[in-house]
Amino acid sequence: MTRPQHVPHIAVIGGGVSGLTAAYELRRLLGRAARITVLEQSRRLGGKLATAQLGGGAFDVGAEAFLVRRPEVLDLLADLDASGEVVNPTSAGPTVRAGGRTVPMPVTGTVQGVPGSVEALRGVLSAEGVARVAEEPSAPPLRLDGGDVALGRMLRARFGDELTDRLVDPMLGGVYAGDADRLGLRATMPALARALDEGDGSVLHAAAGLLPPAPAPGEPRAPVFGTLRGGLIRLIDRLAEAAGATVRLGLPVHALTRGDVGWRLAFGAVPSPELLEVDAVLLAVPPPAARRLLAVTAPAAAAAYGAIEVASSVVVSLALPPAARLPEASGVLIARGERHDDGTDFTAKAFTFSSRKWRHLGDDRGSAAPLLVRGSIGRVGEISTMQRDDDELIRAVRADLAELTGVRADPIEAVVTRWGGALPQYGVGHVDLVRRIRTEVAGLAGLEVTGAAFDGIGLAACVGGARRAAAAVAAELTSTTILRDSVRG
Repeated sequence: MTRPQHVPHIAVIGGGVSGLTAAYELRRLLGRAARITVLEQSRRLGGKLATAQLGGGAFDVGAEAFLVRRPEVLDLLADLDASGEVVNPTSAGPTVRAGGRTVPMPVTGTVQGVPGSVEALRGVLSAEGVARVAEEPSAPPLRLDGGDVALGRMLRARFGDELTDRLVDPMLGGVYAGDADRLGLRATMPALARALDEGDGSVLHAAAGLLPPAPAPGEPRAPVFGTLRGGLIRLIDRLAEAAGATVRLGLPVHALTRGDVGWRLAFGAVPSPELLEVDAVLLAVPPPAARRLLAVTAPAAAAAYGAIEVASSVVVSLALPPAARLPEASGVLIARGERHDDGTDFTAKAFTFSSRKWRHLGDDRGSAAPLLVRGSIGRVGEISTMQRDDDELIRAVRADLAELTGVRADPIEAVVTRWGGALPQYGVGHVDLVRRIRTEVAGLAGLEVTGAAFDGIGLAACVGGARRAAAAVAAELTSTTILRDSVRG
């Protein structure tokens, strides 16, 4: 008599974009029969993707865009038949507030602010700062010798302080909520690190080799970013539907231990938790949660997770009256230490003028629609800022906006969204920490890890990492199932 084939059961811990992408990929690879359970400690799916109603429409209050120069998100959207929902930014360009002035940010000639062209910096740096950059190739060659260095400190040594303070730190503060002087070169800019390893020791020359080719005369420059009409939560909705998983919300996982065959999870109320036995686990949670769950079964991995610092941030979203006059720019980054004319410190680190940046949030909605603005707050270590209440943060952001743009109109609506511990910091040696985690986890059958702490915090990196982790789980389960059924038969 033929025995029924074993049906694998996989638990995905974490219902953010990494976890749901992994669940979808597991379903795609293992078929409809596989059992997939997604456990999310909050009461909603999406993680750092969240879309609220603001000014009468959908508005992203978490991550707002993805890189289109990387294929991962676009490929996933194509698989989900959602390519038609992608929209790209308008031609409005970014600005930066530095040295007491708001000036256009170079959109060409730099790699995340690291110059590959001296001309790109004119207008942002002083004449002395530009001259210091131009002199860099004549400095003694930079030799990394396979090691890692703090990006900001390396740039200060090569170019002086202006470049880091006025351009690189504001950019990385927006991406990581971090400090350029504490972020590691190899994790934040691996391509630049490789170019320096292989090049002549000049940062300027290495960055120049990484610049994309200029478009042919008359051709528009290819877009860098994209988003989804209706908000990025549409990606979460599509993934959840396609994954066909059992989703359990509001149930933190307290313990992860080896079971009789696979893994045992304890989740829910601590006095009497639910228990779940599964064949495999895919862990897609922030470093503090991963450290706690792996403390017993993978102590070295837990220790490495514990060495990854995390930062918190706040997004203050404003719907302004249609008559307000925003600058014709996509937004403004604010350098650390910038002050109002009266000496008051800026609270925000950046503003996105969303109605200028995205046509579907601006011109497409008509002249009577509210103007939408995002103010971003929070860098690593800014604990006191995070402790201010919502009303105080709204007042501070409005004052910053008035200082930068002259807009003082009362908002029609305001939404404050807090992201506690949401952004892992890619410090010096982060690549080694990731390697230690993956090495130990590789020795534990039926366990994989993924998430923003590994290959990049952007959507494209998270999607790519999640699909690779899911493929590894599927390959292992397929092999194990064949072996188990062969022995059973």
